[in-house]
Amino acid sequence: MSQDEKAGTPKDQHYARLRRAHRDQKSGGSHGFRQRPAVASGAAAPDGLVRLYGLHTVRAALDNPRRKITRMLVTRNAAERLGLHDLSALPFDAALVEPKEIDRVTGSDAVHQGVVIEARPLTPKSLDAMGDTDLLIVLDQVTDPHNVGAIIRTSVAFGAGALLTTARHSPTESGVLAKSASGALEHIDLIEVRNLADAIDKLHVAGFQTIGLDSEGPAEMEATFSASKIALVLGAEGKGLRHKTRDTVSALARLDVPGAIHSLNVSNAAAVAMYAARRFLASKE
Repeated sequence: MSQDEKAGTPKDQHYARLRRAHRDQKSGGSHGFRQRPAVASGAAAPDGLVRLYGLHTVRAALDNPRRKITRMLVTRNAAERLGLHDLSALPFDAALVEPKEIDRVTGSDAVHQGVVIEARPLTPKSLDAMGDTDLLIVLDQVTDPHNVGAIIRTSVAFGAGALLTTARHSPTESGVLAKSASGALEHIDLIEVRNLADAIDKLHVAGFQTIGLDSEGPAEMEATFSASKIALVLGAEGKGLRHKTRDTVSALARLDVPGAIHSLNVSNAAAVAMYAARRFLASKE
């Protein structure tokens, strides 16, 4: 027990805890970390631009020749970690700043790790421009940017060739989505369609088996795979796949979840499904 808490009454102990908390705060916190005051994000990015932040996100953007960056704010430590030794050599405006200046741009809730850029969003491709791939991910109105970002990251990890979304009811490119993707946004083709059912029909013509994930699906996913090209179709949490989508896919399938909870977060379900699909496709090679 500290010297402050040796006083016997509850009131004395209460004030002792307050004094100790005050000392911790002044010294940077009981674990050596100084809490930053909450700061709301500043004005929105200029028209036609998005703000991306975080070390992995920005490093991937810097390495992507398709990404057009216009401005960067970076701390000295982040610049060193990114290998940026001469900011004046960059082909866009870049300034060395303190973390609080980035807080004022992104808001203190954003885990910016000392760097933020303003850049033009990547232009989604049309379905006709899709490259050669044997694994696609199709999202039926999944709107949460955290989930979509996590699915993008997993898609890149498992070698999916593209992520297909609807033009409406899908998140636009943003700092939250890109940070959740942890750099993977720069490594996958994004395809945007207006009519998902029509797009799924085109995938059938292209030789894809389209499998809709449904917790009440009639068969386990592993028993459903049958083609050399697979498109996994996932719906939003709660409402799942829309009726038209359910009627259009080649098959509905469920993940075998034996525990007390019989459904997964959509990004976790996508990861499990991609793992199973990739193993099946590998076995056909």
